[in-house]
Amino acid sequence: MFAEERKSKITEMIKNGKSVRVSELAKQFGVSESTIRRDLADLETIGMIKRTHGGAVDNFVTSFEPSFAEKEDKYAKEKEHIGKLAASFIKDGDTIILDSGTTTKYIVPNITAKNVTIITNSLNIAYELSNNSNFEVIVTGGLLRTRTQALVGDIAQGTLRQFRVDKAFIGANGVSLRFGVTTPNVIEAATKRAMMENAKEIFLVIDSSKFDQVSFSLICPVNTIDYIVTDRIEESERVQYEKIGVRIIT
Repeated sequence: MFAEERKSKITEMIKNGKSVRVSELAKQFGVSESTIRRDLADLETIGMIKRTHGGAVDNFVTSFEPSFAEKEDKYAKEKEHIGKLAASFIKDGDTIILDSGTTTKYIVPNITAKNVTIITNSLNIAYELSNNSNFEVIVTGGLLRTRTQALVGDIAQGTLRQFRVDKAFIGANGVSLRFGVTTPNVIEAATKRAMMENAKEIFLVIDSSKFDQVSFSLICPVNTIDYIVTDRIEESERVQYEKIGVRIIT
């Protein structure tokens, strides 16, 4: 079987609602797992599927939610670059919110500003900040979502609404000019909105794979965001975002 025929069959399986695994596909098509991984990478590049840990799903399954572990190693170089860019906007004496996520965590080691107050709903970020005397750290509390390692819900939102901050750095699973900024879980979406409500400036920090992706729960319309910090974007898309007042930082 030719590679294109194999990729076509894999795409058909996924579009029919089946979640596929690399090991199963390798056996089914009589090829190595590395060959299947290349096929899936090619299909993800052209937007046909979304790769997961050990397999793939349809690119437009709005309820799909990858775990923290599944996202952590993907686009690591891009996320590190985004973290440095985002951190450059944090100035001495700032008060900021850092959302839980595999991209926002790269902001932490790149903060050079002093006397910064940081509010976070991430246990991972709080732990990383705990030994740095340059920061005052406030942890929201709340219900711990083991899938994303985020503290969410009424307790988290109640804490967030007690403060007014200079900047909020928010993560998301997708951003679309038509469908807005989205994430799979409705409670997590509400917690992110609480982060944004009392921030003077809102930064969406996402790698470029999140553009034109749509998840189940709306966080906010795109024009609510002040900045999108990312690794790259097509120039035509940049123009569209900037027309509605969103500045793109790459």
